[in-house]
Amino acid sequence: MKKYLVIAFAIALFKVSAQERHYSFSMDEAINFALDSSFTAVNSRREVAKALKKKWETTAAGLPQIDGVVDYQNQLKQPVSPIPAEFFGGEPGEFVPVVFGVRQQMNVSATLRQLIFDGSYLVGLQAASTFLDYNENADEKTRLEVRKAVINAYGGVLVSAERTDILRKDRATLVENLREATATFENGLSEEETVEQLQITLSQIETELSNSERMLGIAEQMLNLTLGIPVDSRVTLTDDLNDLAMKNMMLDILNEDLQIEENVDFKIAQNLTRQRELELKLEKSRALPSLNAFVNYGTTAFDQDFVFLNQETPWYQSSILGVSLNIPIFSSLMRSARTQQARIALDQSRTTFDEATQQILLEYDQARSNFRYAVEKYETSAKNLELAERIESKNQVKFREGIGSSFDLRQAQTQLYRAQEAYIVSMLDVINAKTALETILNTPDLRIEN
Repeated sequence: MKKYLVIAFAIALFKVSAQERHYSFSMDEAINFALDSSFTAVNSRREVAKALKKKWETTAAGLPQIDGVVDYQNQLKQPVSPIPAEFFGGEPGEFVPVVFGVRQQMNVSATLRQLIFDGSYLVGLQAASTFLDYNENADEKTRLEVRKAVINAYGGVLVSAERTDILRKDRATLVENLREATATFENGLSEEETVEQLQITLSQIETELSNSERMLGIAEQMLNLTLGIPVDSRVTLTDDLNDLAMKNMMLDILNEDLQIEENVDFKIAQNLTRQRELELKLEKSRALPSLNAFVNYGTTAFDQDFVFLNQETPWYQSSILGVSLNIPIFSSLMRSARTQQARIALDQSRTTFDEATQQILLEYDQARSNFRYAVEKYETSAKNLELAERIESKNQVKFREGIGSSFDLRQAQTQLYRAQEAYIVSMLDVINAKTALETILNTPDLRIEN
């Protein structure tokens, strides 16, 4: 009994520890973790693995193929054939029923087939290689998107946490202001409107704080989902929002030229165009002859009873060697129609490729502009926050000394709250804008080397 109790306790302890596993990440650590463990990244790697198997499947079609056949027949009712009786000395016009063959038969054979030449097979090998390249580039794009999603989610948690902390401090200040205003009113030294104005502001802040706390929990769950861990896991973020913003504030990246050949969307567009080229080549290859060879070896035994496992049973061997040449001659212009369709599809793909190239150039210019604007907005928000804090502080002093109204204080506090919100959002905008520009430039270079 003690033994079972110990085992049960160990299992329960293991489950609890697994459920309560605690994670701690810097942003770079979170990115590396997600690239390895996120649901999207895992399935993307599986797509590459499938493409590798598909490439081998195509290659194997041109390698020797061996098939074996074991065929057993038991004629429960053997067919009867009428034979003229005169063959056996009978009367002309009469027939004698005769059974040909034996009741049971077994045949064992093996056939080796080898493709000697087929134009479509050669094109298929090229297409399989292109398909693998496409999946590898798609995996690279997925990894860039995972990185971007982690940065956005990580920053979202930091912003929510920062917003919550600011609202708590603002609430504490308001509670103190309300306490002082209430005491002043009760002593008959101020109007009731002063207390009511502060109560309105406090109610608004408490509502915002309650919502911010809920949004923080949701942001944490979104980050966990992006990382590929249970949404209820406990995660500690070791990076600070302001430090991350300062780290991404450098404008040096604006001096980097776009190497469009390194852009993952450009490479995917190239893959798709190459696939259309191979489809056209495939349709043309269907007009070429194909040559196949085979060799067959078999052995057969007959008997009225099932004696095929006996060593004494005679087996009769046979073997065939053959070559098959298939020559397409006339298809009522069907092959020509297919070739023309593939040619049109290739022209469409080339047009789409040109469009994708221009789209990438446009996105690059937009990303540069967005990043510069995000930095400028951050600098403006920082200055505005400093001014709003000074204005609110002055109004606090005036209010406590009785020379400022609660209305003026409420306006100053509202202006401060907006400046605080704009400031923390501007830091996240800088981080996200820098990430978007890095993605287009493919600066992270998250390709997996085979």
